Amino acid sequence: MSQTEARKTLKDAPIMWRRINSIGMILDCNSTYAANLGYAKSEILGKPIFEHVPKDSWGIMNDSLKIWFETGKVTDKKITFVRQDETTFLGLLQATSLYDENRNVLGSNTVIFDLTQMEEENIKKYETFFIETNQRLDKIKEKEYDQMDKNSKSEYDGLKEMFQMLSEIDLKKLK
Repeated sequence: MSQTEARKTLKDAPIMWRRINSIGMILDCNSTYAANLGYAKSEILGKPIFEHVPKDSWGIMNDSLKIWFETGKVTDKKITFVRQDETTFLGLLQATSLYDENRNVLGSNTVIFDLTQMEEENIKKYETFFIETNQRLDKIKEKEYDQMDKNSKSEYDGLKEMFQMLSEIDLKKLK
């Protein structure tokens, strides 16, 4: 899968990001997601999202999927995640849908905040990243959007929606 300029904004982003398809299989993730879970990216791709959640949290993850199917997004969903070394952390999941040109759901862009890492320094880093990425996406829209193929436009639109949602979160309240 080739990377659009929009997706390149996520490569080494300070946030944990993943993309899943409509049945909950992980299609892509960034290095932050992989590192925080203790896996190589290649060990994550193609796996179901339930692989990174302890069994006692599967119901909550399933509820999150139901909300996403019904509304097209998930906000502020607290879920316990499990790392490869079997340690856990409480995460806050935020997801927006990715659609094709006919508004059929292709999957979601999901960001997970590790609530144990929500100190002032990281909050400022996240907020700065959201502002800078929204500005970068605006420039991509101005210069490249009209020349993009439909898949690239779909990806751009999904990421723009995700970063718009993230920009509206009061991260200080997540601590």
